[in-house]
Amino acid sequence: MKKTALITGVTGMDGSHLADFLLSKNYEVWGTIRDESSLNHRNLESSKDKLHFIKSDLKDQKSIIKCVENIKPDEIYNLASNRGAVGESWNTPEDASEVNGIGVLRILEAIRHCNKNIKFCQAGSSEMFGRAVDVPSNELSPCMPQSPYGVAKLYSYWITRNYREAYNLFVCNAILFNHNSPRRSPKFVTRKISQGVAQIKCGVKKHIVLGNLDSKRDWGSAPDYVRAMWLMTQQDTPDDYVIATNQLHSIRDFLKIAFEYIGIENWEPYVKQDSKFIRPTEVDIIQGDSSKAFNKLNWHPQVNFEQMVRTMVEYDMQKLNKEYNV
Repeated sequence: MKKTALITGVTGMDGSHLADFLLSKNYEVWGTIRDESSLNHRNLESSKDKLHFIKSDLKDQKSIIKCVENIKPDEIYNLASNRGAVGESWNTPEDASEVNGIGVLRILEAIRHCNKNIKFCQAGSSEMFGRAVDVPSNELSPCMPQSPYGVAKLYSYWITRNYREAYNLFVCNAILFNHNSPRRSPKFVTRKISQGVAQIKCGVKKHIVLGNLDSKRDWGSAPDYVRAMWLMTQQDTPDDYVIATNQLHSIRDFLKIAFEYIGIENWEPYVKQDSKFIRPTEVDIIQGDSSKAFNKLNWHPQVNFEQMVRTMVEYDMQKLNKEYNV
């Protein structure tokens, strides 16, 4: 029998990749939008004609309940987030808390009131570890979030666990470490780099302006990570899983591979640093330990770091070539 899935944040990077994946699994897929003006098809070109859309807002409990009642989903994946995520959360801390924290509570309440058999997967974040005590961090590591976004994600993690235990719901946390694809917003440093490198190659720009070049992250590929979310939702018992590659790379590593792809060996003359791009509480190292997902879900990344960087640069190169006919 065909399953029905509801995705919040379907127009974003993760949401659109998950929609593509679930459609390939023969799901009926619904995505939430706040209004028609918020429906951005940029990430949904390959699937928009196969998707269904419904109005809903994570700030409005009634709209979420109405949405769940109307669609009657078998599975719900919460991938919605406030715009700009970590960095922007310092400018809009209340919105970050409302959407990334309390919004999850509202979905759980809708499940509790409408249908306790719905399976729910919450897209968590490595930002909840913040200034990590354990490196790499696993499901048992202590949390020290360093941004309003990270604090909100920690709340969403615990409220999901609380509802699982209190109401016997199938709800799980996907603790997602940093991941990317060509669909990543240019507000994020990785896409800012890939886009900037493409612009330099095409002669549109001379420099990229960045913040901390020494930050190290555990970067994976978004399609790999949404596949992990689906796998944990298919298990017999709900649980929480760190999803990561277990490998560290710096911003400098990202720059090196990106510039080498366009034939530039020495990238340093093309990059400028500006302190305004450094967060108030900078987190230098974020690395995950996804042994549990490897062993219990049989999940392993299929795209490595270098492949991910090159794919992003290639996408932005092709986009600029069309735009400037070069």
